[in-house]
Amino acid sequence: MTMDVIPEKTRIKDIAELSGVSVGTVDRVLHNRPNVSKAAREKVEKALKEMDYKPNMYASALAYNKSYNFFCIIPKHEAEAYWDEIEEGAMSAREHRRDFNINVKMMYYKRFNLDTFTKVTEECLKQHPDGIIIVPSKLDTTRKFTDILHERNIPFILLDSYMPDLKPLSFYGQDSFCSGYFAGRMLMLIAWKEKKIMLMKQTKNGNVASKQQENRETGFRHYMRDHFPDVEIIEVDLPLDSCHDEYDSILEAFFNAHPDIHHCITFNSKAHIVGEFLLKSNRRNIQIMGYDMVNKNAECVRQGSISFLIAQHGYMQGYACVQSLFEAIVLKKKINPVNYMPIEILTKENVDFYRRTQL
Repeated sequence: MTMDVIPEKTRIKDIAELSGVSVGTVDRVLHNRPNVSKAAREKVEKALKEMDYKPNMYASALAYNKSYNFFCIIPKHEAEAYWDEIEEGAMSAREHRRDFNINVKMMYYKRFNLDTFTKVTEECLKQHPDGIIIVPSKLDTTRKFTDILHERNIPFILLDSYMPDLKPLSFYGQDSFCSGYFAGRMLMLIAWKEKKIMLMKQTKNGNVASKQQENRETGFRHYMRDHFPDVEIIEVDLPLDSCHDEYDSILEAFFNAHPDIHHCITFNSKAHIVGEFLLKSNRRNIQIMGYDMVNKNAECVRQGSISFLIAQHGYMQGYACVQSLFEAIVLKKKINPVNYMPIEILTKENVDFYRRTQL
């Protein structure tokens, strides 16, 4: 028996009649449940193919009435940081999918303390996650965790720093090398006459906070080597464990020693440390370029001490990560493995038009 005209909305009863089995058997096949003979399954699958059946995964997921526990493991951070946007986006996605019983729990580790990452991931596993979003720590430390996730068939998404060797379900973040290269191009539009550029870094034990920052600096140095090989790049380290008074002392000494430097750059979200110092010390002929649309950075852009910001769309990243886990786990959809975020430049003229919660 074949059907020349397929109803727009196929009912289980229609499939049962075509395949010659019971409605209960069709339901078990559709939901991949046991207690179906091979012959009956083949009949149902043949009927589904003839009818060009497309399951309504939304309806199926709602009917299943299962709850899903997603975890988001990110660095511990201060208020009004870039990571706040990530959290806000993730929680917004959870709210939009509340009918599907999606739960999202945030967990935090200290950037330079590998033991805290290990402790947090062990605690996460104890809570039987259905899917996980991870801002990676060091590669080897993160791999120990992701190897367990692969063994247990727990999907995970990498956020911020891309480590393809870990074989995630997906990645969300900027192409950090391209972002750094682009930052160099933008900076030198206004600094093309300069002989020296200051690079502000924040380190602990000689290391910056993330692979993302390392890759941005690599991209920036590639641009400078390709196009401005004679410009000297002078580094200034503002140690992560220090306070603002110490930062001010370091910056005062640096700019007194280098009166010919007028343009600076950083690859973290703390350009405002330099920007606020420049305003306090009335150095109006010096600017810094940096990353992330946090409030303190935005105010320095308005005041003129920060020339450019590169926005990473943290809200969009957080939302998209939860949405992708939902689509992969609940709706059984195929997910794009690499998702690079826009590289958006913000200046004094457009900073107030930036939409933090845009999707």
